[in-house]
Amino acid sequence: MSDIRLRFAPSPTGYLHVGGARTALFNWLLAHKLGGTFILRIEDTDVARSTEESVNAILEGMQWLGLEWDEGPFFQSDLFPVYREYVQKLLEEGKAYRCYCTAEELEKKRELAMAQGGKPKYDGTCRDLSEEIPGKPYVIRFRAPAVGVTAFDDLVKGQISFNNEELDDLIIQRSDGTPIYNFTVVIDDATMKVSTVIRGDDHLSNTPRQILLYEALGFPVPRFAHVPMILGSDKARLSKRHGATSVMAYRDMGYLPEAMINYLVRLGWSHGDDEIFSREELVDKFTLEGIGKSAGVFNPDKLLWLNAHYIKNGDPARLAQLLLPFLRERGVEPAANAPDLDGVIITLQERARTMLELADGALFYYQSEVVYDEQAAAKQLTAAQLPNLVSFAKQLATGGDMTPAGIEILFKEFCVTQGIKMGQIGPSVRVALCGVTTSPAIYDVIAVLGKDETIRRLERAIDFITARA
Repeated sequence: MSDIRLRFAPSPTGYLHVGGARTALFNWLLAHKLGGTFILRIEDTDVARSTEESVNAILEGMQWLGLEWDEGPFFQSDLFPVYREYVQKLLEEGKAYRCYCTAEELEKKRELAMAQGGKPKYDGTCRDLSEEIPGKPYVIRFRAPAVGVTAFDDLVKGQISFNNEELDDLIIQRSDGTPIYNFTVVIDDATMKVSTVIRGDDHLSNTPRQILLYEALGFPVPRFAHVPMILGSDKARLSKRHGATSVMAYRDMGYLPEAMINYLVRLGWSHGDDEIFSREELVDKFTLEGIGKSAGVFNPDKLLWLNAHYIKNGDPARLAQLLLPFLRERGVEPAANAPDLDGVIITLQERARTMLELADGALFYYQSEVVYDEQAAAKQLTAAQLPNLVSFAKQLATGGDMTPAGIEILFKEFCVTQGIKMGQIGPSVRVALCGVTTSPAIYDVIAVLGKDETIRRLERAIDFITARA
């Protein structure tokens, strides 16, 4: 295993959203490509907003996508004593100081600075205090350099630099003793020996502050790769108003993890004009150089197209296992003597775009009594069709080959014998078996239902027509 160590570090204040999942995916892919280590860290220092429910949602989302971690999950809340040690180290070395300014005082300073055309940064009131103020609450601030430039070579965006005079003295510990994100992330990445940080470019402004902390603490600075954000169709940052942003919401809407993985990686990364990649191909082809500098635009139609592709080409046995929860939600528990679920899926997967559509399409196979669409029944289950249905049921009872090919031959022979065309029997049989005029190929439907169930449904349709007559 190489020395490459990458991490995904979500905050457990909600679900695993699409942007976070893509960040996790990029880190996971690079770790696997280079034989490195993928670390999962839960950044739960915001105690008030962090919940166990959110932690579980993140872990569930990662596992559903197949983004298994090599180390972790580590929780920042378990590391507070470590953070305090490093805060104390900076205090003792004169690289941090206590700030006694109240929130009201800080707000007035910001307002004054903005009124004077300056930046709303801390003015350093407490920077050079020589003595502590007993009994007065304080925060700990990092003593940032007031001059010079902090620069780094971003692996996606290229050379980036910030003037230090634009950076204020960052708070690293709140008055209640809890550490601040920009401080904890440095300690964690350094102590976990993270070599490369891939994250959204909304963190770009944090990077110079973090680099200064690495240097002050004597830690090696990792390489940074800031990935452009994901935008909605209106080019605004992706949010709930654009539709679902939770990864697990897409699972519940019937999307496959491989479709989501394929789609997420293409939101900002490319390899020529290729659109469809297996997980193995992604590991082989993924590079940071392939990440674009412009934001990706989330296109639900493209995701739906990909999902349809993976359903169409999916292993029926695997799809059957994924389909079971959706069928159970619809009150269907495929019994041992019911149509084989693998066979059912084979008849449906050509046209289904989601697992929801697959589940809805499968319902008629498991109905004890077919529910007829009124318009379909009025047109196809008529007295005029009765003789054909009766004769077809009798011929089917004597038929031997119940494969789709054999059933097609049976239909053709029946049409010749009766002197009719397929259009005069096929639609009526379809409604009798499925309840609607649109279904998978009728030969496939009969093969899956089997001879006995097909005849039972035909006889019920015959009874239906007779009763109405």
